[in-house]
Amino acid sequence: MYKNFYHLRENPFNITADPEFFFSSTRHNEAFNHLIYGIKERKGIMVLTGEIGTGKTTLCRNLLNRLDENVKTALILNPNFSETQLIQIVLKDLGITTKSTNKLALINILNDFLLEQSSFGNNVVIIVDESQNLKVSQLEQIRLLSNLETEKEKLLQIILVGQPELFDKLKLPTLRQLNQRISVRYHMMPLDQAEIREYIYHRLKVADATLQLNFTPDAIDAVYTHSQGTPRLINLICDRALLAGFVAETFLIDDKIVNKCAREVR
Repeated sequence: MYKNFYHLRENPFNITADPEFFFSSTRHNEAFNHLIYGIKERKGIMVLTGEIGTGKTTLCRNLLNRLDENVKTALILNPNFSETQLIQIVLKDLGITTKSTNKLALINILNDFLLEQSSFGNNVVIIVDESQNLKVSQLEQIRLLSNLETEKEKLLQIILVGQPELFDKLKLPTLRQLNQRISVRYHMMPLDQAEIREYIYHRLKVADATLQLNFTPDAIDAVYTHSQGTPRLINLICDRALLAGFVAETFLIDDKIVNKCAREVR
């Protein structure tokens, strides 16, 4: 609604996981480097956790876009499937076509693919988002998939991405073998207060905002107060603030606008 008024190419504060808008905060960079290290060193199982809205999915999409061509990837966004279906989806995302529904046969097909890719010098990465929703049996299946290896290296790198409840689930006695195999762990934290201004103007710049459109320092402080640095909340508040600015026909977003919009959002 306000794009034409502000001469924007697109909405700068959408809450979709668009890697084009990825903001390299200190903690996002740390998380990214942890995952890159785990993938390059073929560490097997990695875990990335964070509260709702901290940018885990966006980071993963950005990671997929920046991996080398010799890294084959599969992204599972909704893991609400049986163990067999999970393997089928992984195979499909890796571009492997099969009509088999036998779990052992599917694992053998995956293993053959991994050995072939390894012979080409390639690596294979699976990212499972919303992993806190995985059943114990599914997590155990993931542990078994991590057993696919040569004498020297892991053939499959698995990144479990989820909310903090994932940590609690991994502490279950039945999953202690899986928990012991996790070689890389990182917990995403919200943005620091000092990063809020950079975050807002980064997204405005990506959306081709003009220099006329500005958030006052008090407005930015108010955004932090109401969001506590959680990117999704920042987006919701700023999106509503731009709408309010459009209604008021102003290019200056102040703290009064932000406070009013934050109350509406929350």
